[in-house]
Amino acid sequence: MDLVTSFVELVQQVAFVFTAPTFNSFLTVLTGWVFARRRVITRMIEAADAVDSKHHSAFHRVFSTARWSLDELGLATLGLIEPWLDEGAVLLSLDDTLARKRGLKVFGVGMHHDPLLSTRKTALTNWGHSWVVLSVIVSFPFRPDHYFSLPILFRLYVNKKTATKKGLRYRTRPELAVEMLAALCKRHENRRFHVIGDSTYGGQSVLGHLPENCDLTSRLDLEARLYDAPPVRKPGTNGRPRKRGRRLPSPRRMLAQRTRRVGLNIYGRRDRARVADQVARVHAVPERPLRIVAVEPLTGGRRTQAFYSTCHEASAEQVLTWYARRWSIEETFHDAKGHLGFEQPQSWTRKAVERTAPTAMLLYSLIVLWFAAEGHRHYRVPNRPWYRTKSGASFADMLNTLRCESVREQVLLLGLHGRGSRNVMKTLFNAVQQAA
Repeated sequence: MDLVTSFVELVQQVAFVFTAPTFNSFLTVLTGWVFARRRVITRMIEAADAVDSKHHSAFHRVFSTARWSLDELGLATLGLIEPWLDEGAVLLSLDDTLARKRGLKVFGVGMHHDPLLSTRKTALTNWGHSWVVLSVIVSFPFRPDHYFSLPILFRLYVNKKTATKKGLRYRTRPELAVEMLAALCKRHENRRFHVIGDSTYGGQSVLGHLPENCDLTSRLDLEARLYDAPPVRKPGTNGRPRKRGRRLPSPRRMLAQRTRRVGLNIYGRRDRARVADQVARVHAVPERPLRIVAVEPLTGGRRTQAFYSTCHEASAEQVLTWYARRWSIEETFHDAKGHLGFEQPQSWTRKAVERTAPTAMLLYSLIVLWFAAEGHRHYRVPNRPWYRTKSGASFADMLNTLRCESVREQVLLLGLHGRGSRNVMKTLFNAVQQAA
């Protein structure tokens, strides 16, 4: 089984990251990843019909020992995304997700918070890998009302207990996030970036260490201490200059004062809310002015929340709209786990662990990019009368379109008489058998 030529041509644009033999094996793995029922290396090479092409250990070595950089592959994928970006700041989403695992010898596993099992009152943990993911938020013409988060950079978070046991330097999730932002912003020094993250990535450890060409929008505690700019220092004044100005109302107190009502098109619906905003500085990073927004939803059932953005000249509506786009990374995690088997690879050495699972996320980005450039022309809306409100192609539709076009191209290249007819049956049988 081979992937359609248009998709292979897209992937070949990042081939410079690999050596020629490694890229050929990597492309075979991607082919199997698209068609396999279960995303482990042996099932992938079986789905790609490459069992006899070389020894199976060669495909394992693509992730365990081959010399290529996951960061370079992610940054090369950003190059494929750039034609779809606006001229302004590149919008990024930042979050972490849990990949459940089994086994004690798998590198980097530990107990991590499980958001699917936890509730607001009870926090539960699970055994597995915790991945910090940096994605690019982009909208495409085939579905202009929807935003996609396309993953490009990844870091495996190892908890303190596991790091101590393995003799590794412990780094928090925000530290890993800053490392990825620094790598991205250094590579594109003349480009402006704007990252959106939840409260985990909105504290001092990220806000105080942002690259110069990167802004941040995140959540804020309702009782956060806010301050005005420090007063101008008068000549001849003794002592240390003041870092903070007068105390300003907290976000909760902002809502108790004069507010305004706004309507917002966020999270796929029309919401109304009471909003109060001001320019202030937080206690931990007093040198940076922020746009503080406190919001009390009037519809939608959400709680009272507060947000901030380092783009202090932005309006409250802009800040809330930016933060709402962060939800697209949650959809990416859901689709990468449900349709591409993000949690299924069974690697256990360090290099293999740090490369294999992120490949599923990068494949997600490649499939969406292919669909935006070529696949949407071949997409046929399925006849599903029970989905009356569906507005566009989902990732499952994109993946199915890629499979169908790959099979269609192979069938058209075969003769339809003599031995060709048997080859047609073999190809179709293989496609149906390996369909996920």
